[in-house]
Amino acid sequence: MIFYEFYQIFGQIVFVIVLVILALLSLTLILGKLLLKEDKLVFPKLLLFTIDMFYGLFKKFSENVGVDAKIVDQIGVEVRNSVNEKYFKKLEPTDKILVLPHCLRHTDCEAKLESSGLVCTDCNRCVIGVLKTKGEGMGFKVFIIPGSTFLKKILEKNDFKAVLGVACYQDLNLSMMKLSKFSCQGVPLLKDGCINTKVDAKAVLEKMGEIQEKEKRPGISGCDNKSYTPKTL
Repeated sequence: MIFYEFYQIFGQIVFVIVLVILALLSLTLILGKLLLKEDKLVFPKLLLFTIDMFYGLFKKFSENVGVDAKIVDQIGVEVRNSVNEKYFKKLEPTDKILVLPHCLRHTDCEAKLESSGLVCTDCNRCVIGVLKTKGEGMGFKVFIIPGSTFLKKILEKNDFKAVLGVACYQDLNLSMMKLSKFSCQGVPLLKDGCINTKVDAKAVLEKMGEIQEKEKRPGISGCDNKSYTPKTL
């Protein structure tokens, strides 16, 4: 009898917990879509808690309700950008690092890979050279990395207070999670993949403080200067 009552109470508790989690995921999805569509940030701590705590579950939940799971990473990136933006802007460029993905490089890139990432030769064949030159001129330390293992090495060997990163939404969100103790800003790729990716270079320059006024942003490829129109969920 005692065991029956215990399992009955336990089952009720589990049922309530499941309902609470589902309600939390639903609320986060609604607030996240509000942020992405209307630029209205509500309950940022709740959004980050849900994304960080239930990341995998949240993605499956989104798919089950007919929403692209990519929205979870989109929400995470945009929330962190909004939360950290004010403090990020106050810091000096010398306290910041710029991290770029190697997939932006030109297909004929001759840069060599070292422990801190690719060493750009400034050949001016791709957008990496432009962003690197601008960043270093302002005081940023610039790193071009092929994977998250290099990010760990950068954290161990460099002293900084803020990070500006460029990557696909998923890598960007997961990296910003790991770097939560820093003031992070992220610019997602307009076209991701392993090669010939594209980034909104003006968006990166705005985050760096090089461009003050927002303009229409043509995407710039790692291989050419053709424009690219971003798609939103």
